[in-house]
Amino acid sequence: MDVVDWLGLAESMHISTHQEKEAKRMRFYNKSSTDMKEVKTGSVHLIVTSPMYCMVEKWDSVYGLVDFEWQHNKLFGTWLECNRVLVEGGIICVNIGDATRSVNGNFECFPNCAWLTFNMKKYLGLTPLVPIIWKKISNRPNAFLGSGMIPPNGYVSQDHEMILIFRKGSPRRYPPKDPKRYASSFTKEERDVWFSQTWTVPGARGASETSSFPEEIPYRLIRMFSIEGETVLDPFAGACTTGIVADRLGRQGICYDIINYIPE
Repeated sequence: MDVVDWLGLAESMHISTHQEKEAKRMRFYNKSSTDMKEVKTGSVHLIVTSPMYCMVEKWDSVYGLVDFEWQHNKLFGTWLECNRVLVEGGIICVNIGDATRSVNGNFECFPNCAWLTFNMKKYLGLTPLVPIIWKKISNRPNAFLGSGMIPPNGYVSQDHEMILIFRKGSPRRYPPKDPKRYASSFTKEERDVWFSQTWTVPGARGASETSSFPEEIPYRLIRMFSIEGETVLDPFAGACTTGIVADRLGRQGICYDIINYIPE
């Protein structure tokens, strides 16, 4: 395992490929998260991630045009591992959106959010909590799919994604006046914004390639659902945004991805 200066890495975004990296707190594994044997059972306090959005056309070159359920089943091994490594009372935050596309000449919406919510509860026993509606700031605020001003064959434009939130078991408990918990507190102003259901945050640059979200998303979620010194996992790490932010916030980050998006 090579040790690197993660603070310098976070600034330069320049690390080597095809090897495990470890820094001050963070570990990166360039492999599939369907087998996270490097992570102990019940050792992760928070998971913040953004998986592939099933049925999005960019994945056709990888999997071909395959069934919607098949694509979700492809990811389910990772969700099983996430459930294993998560502590009782731990939280999973999944940034995902529904997919819209034409298949065999028929335009339709594929409900990724509904599918994942239903199956996380049914098969893993996770408790769905109120999700966050992430309204991205778009360069095309009035995007329209259809035939001009003539009804009835237009389609509602999709201008948001979801951050689904699940809890494993009952809420976590801490000793009274736990110093790390109090040191991790947020302000009233932060609470009022972060715990409202709709967030308006610009998307990340280059997100179409790396499937990454802007730093503001994991920053809020890590502050909301973990305390200093705890472990944060991203099983679909992309450019390791979650790990970088977790490190800055005094958490231990663990990241997995089969592709290393970080440039040489």
